[in-house]
Amino acid sequence: MTNFVEELRWRGMLHDIMPNTEEKLNEGMTSGYIGFDPTADSLHVGHLTQIMTLIHFQNAGHKPYALVGGATGMVGDPSGKSDERNLQTPEMVEHNLAGMKRQLAKFLKFEDQGNGAVMVNNADWFKNMNFLDFIRDVGKHITVNYMMAKDSVKKRLEGDTGMSFTEFCYQLVQGFDFYYLWKNHNCMVQMGGSDQWGNIVTGTELIRRKDSGTAYAITTQLIKKADGTKFGKTESGAIWLDPEKTSPYKFYQFWLNASDDDVKKWIRIFTLKSKSEIEALEEEHNAAPHLRILQKALAEDITVKTHSVEALETAIKTSEFLFGNGSLDFLKSLSEHQVMDIFEGIPQFKIDRSELDAGIDAATLLAEKSTVASSKGDAKKLIQGGGVAVNKEKIAEPSQLFNAEHLLNDKFIVVQKGKKNYFLLIAE
Repeated sequence: MTNFVEELRWRGMLHDIMPNTEEKLNEGMTSGYIGFDPTADSLHVGHLTQIMTLIHFQNAGHKPYALVGGATGMVGDPSGKSDERNLQTPEMVEHNLAGMKRQLAKFLKFEDQGNGAVMVNNADWFKNMNFLDFIRDVGKHITVNYMMAKDSVKKRLEGDTGMSFTEFCYQLVQGFDFYYLWKNHNCMVQMGGSDQWGNIVTGTELIRRKDSGTAYAITTQLIKKADGTKFGKTESGAIWLDPEKTSPYKFYQFWLNASDDDVKKWIRIFTLKSKSEIEALEEEHNAAPHLRILQKALAEDITVKTHSVEALETAIKTSEFLFGNGSLDFLKSLSEHQVMDIFEGIPQFKIDRSELDAGIDAATLLAEKSTVASSKGDAKKLIQGGGVAVNKEKIAEPSQLFNAEHLLNDKFIVVQKGKKNYFLLIAE
């Protein structure tokens, strides 16, 4: 056994903790849980704080439960949201649950050991409970005054949109989850983000009022970026853990591009590196910040944990190809889907495959078949200045011909202007 709360504390993760929780955990192996809402068929980096919390919980010798909200996902949690959520069908929720289960299994040890992780679905205990049973056995223990005092409720009631009865009841539904797991699985602790404090405390209150029981609560800091933008979001949207939604390369780049202020916090939160390892890396980083030692250590660690060593190697080779001296052999080893993914967001142009049979001269390729150059005259200047390359080779002269033999994977021509400006030509 190690001190779980102290682990969260030195890593800068701890936000709120109910009195006597740390003492309870230090008595011996304790079961605790975190709930995950199945609003999509993949978790995203916004969920990683809670996943890491469960990993630390298990590593400290405790038994983690991951609750997937098959029932609560059909209701909608008002915490931190200003609008009513679109409710999901049972089929959508079931599909999302399957994807989440596969991902959580990468992070937690589910083997049948003393503190092996357990996954539960609250639809299993809500599906046979009717409305009258719920309001009689749960609702009577929590007053409306108590529920309305919660920040998540007050903010919505003070706003223009108000709150539906469905979302108002959410804290009772989540509170019953805690009660059920406490009663049937001896779950003594519920954990979550700081925006969940009100819902978690409702659960401890229900346990106290209904069965005179004692339960505990811990919340972690909500992660924010130093520049004020939302953590886990980029211009192209959320950073998902599913490689089909966010490629391992983009996932790796997300962490690699962290600011120095952010990475010093994130390497504590999103890796299992010890305090001494992190402090040693910080010393190296501070001595030569331009080498981005902390960013690389974080990006490599979390990419392997989320995907695989092979995925990390591909991500690094992709970076070398785009920003260094990577070879074409690497690009040729990728599937069409992977190539398209690498070049997502850069200018792409379609060219007629039949035109390549006769060959297209360099000036036409750059100025008419794409927008690499503004005109043929501009194309000639670029070529003469040695500032443009096709498939990583400098164009020798404006009349140089390109044909089907120049297609990579029988599909693509990669044009590079300067060091970092790429253009993708796609033969169809």
